[in-house]
Amino acid sequence: MHSCAPPMRSSESDEPRGGRARRWASRHRVSQPNGSDGLIVGVDVGGTKVSVAAMRDGRLGAPQIRPTDLSSTEHLVAQFVADIRELAAGEQIAAVGIGIPSVVEFATGTARSSVNIPLRDVPLRQVLEGELSVPVFVDNDATVAALAEAHDEHGRLNVEHLVMLTIGTGVGGGIVIGGRPYRGATGAAGELGHTLIGIAHDIPMAEKTFPKAGSLEALAAGSELDRLAVDAARANPTSALGHTLAQHGVVTGTDVVRAAHAGDAAARAALHTLARRVGIGVANVINTFDPNVVVIGGGVSAAGDLLLIPAQEAAREYILDGVGTQTEIRLARSGPEAGVRGAALLARSELGVHHDLGVTK
Repeated sequence: MHSCAPPMRSSESDEPRGGRARRWASRHRVSQPNGSDGLIVGVDVGGTKVSVAAMRDGRLGAPQIRPTDLSSTEHLVAQFVADIRELAAGEQIAAVGIGIPSVVEFATGTARSSVNIPLRDVPLRQVLEGELSVPVFVDNDATVAALAEAHDEHGRLNVEHLVMLTIGTGVGGGIVIGGRPYRGATGAAGELGHTLIGIAHDIPMAEKTFPKAGSLEALAAGSELDRLAVDAARANPTSALGHTLAQHGVVTGTDVVRAAHAGDAAARAALHTLARRVGIGVANVINTFDPNVVVIGGGVSAAGDLLLIPAQEAAREYILDGVGTQTEIRLARSGPEAGVRGAALLARSELGVHHDLGVTK
């Protein structure tokens, strides 16, 4: 793999979708790998770290975690290749699954656009298959996390219909229907953070920026909890949040969760506000999909029952009678390994589909 890509021409941003991807691939050695038995490798890519782990017989090994190389597309892809090869240590790889914070065209494994990582119009599946000579499957990170939540610790599917909300800096979503990820017509399904939960019909159209005012992400992401923290601290200067703001000049959602667990009333009120908004988002999910399980994950889920119980209560107020009668609303169980576990499960599942269809790579 080359150490760097030629500079992008200014006209490339106006090309039809996929033009840059095809040209990017043409500058790299891309071949069709040969499938064979061996270990499954999962890769979870985030804005700060890349986690890589091996799965054997449904069991996930200890993840190998490295800081994400954000310096360029070339360097990031080179990191994936190096980390996968190091983990395999010469052992034959059956397939690789990779979850990325991106809009993914699943059929081609192309990262169309990304959040916090330098992958745009990159045919990641082609490039990695060419470098590793094994089948590679690429999907959105929230989708693979949902897949992990639909399986037990032994890698067995135990929830057929599941929707996951990841409440972090933003709000992501993953959908599993019939035991398989649902991706929509173009692979972009699951952007549940952009469902609208608090917007009036007469609000003027906003600029073409996201998240939109009134969306679940705008009203219930971790960044909104940061804002609620500041408001609560200023309104309650003698509270734990007020003392934190006075001492450090800043107060965040993490402080809210910590203070709420310690019993601080102002922190609990702020968290309760956010939780009810999450619950309205959950109600939208249940009214739309009627799943077996709705999972709430992401960093804000560290609040535990202080988030879950108000969210459950709010959801019940907005669910249509007769809908969601068998739906469980719960916190994520896979923890920080959800992404890498789900990526490995994705590879195992898709490899099986390709074998069933008689597809060879």
